[in-house]
Amino acid sequence: MVPEIDQQRFAEAHATGVLVIDVRNRGEYRAGHVPGARSAPLPDLPPALAELPKDRPVHVICQGGGRSAQATSLLRDLGYDAHSVSGGTAAWIAAGRPAVTGNEPGTPTASTAPATTEETR
Repeated sequence: MVPEIDQQRFAEAHATGVLVIDVRNRGEYRAGHVPGARSAPLPDLPPALAELPKDRPVHVICQGGGRSAQATSLLRDLGYDAHSVSGGTAAWIAAGRPAVTGNEPGTPTASTAPATTEETR
């Protein structure tokens, strides 16, 4: 079973500056993501692993939880302390938490409308 972190615990961890990897496609990421989340679409995750530290927890997020569970399983098999974020970015935004748009991770001061689940590459 893939370990999950619920939205409340993730929000608390996020406030401390945890590492967040967003495995949605680039279009979804641009439309709105958790502030500070690094983009690493699921198909591109293996090459991105060289940049991920193994000495701290990795929180993996997607739109609703399916892709992040797959990525979390892969990361854990490779020795990472990875956790899938339950409910994903959709639940984060629905709870009124901040989101940023664009290609950069951003900071928690910006806000945006919810990201779509549409594949918008």
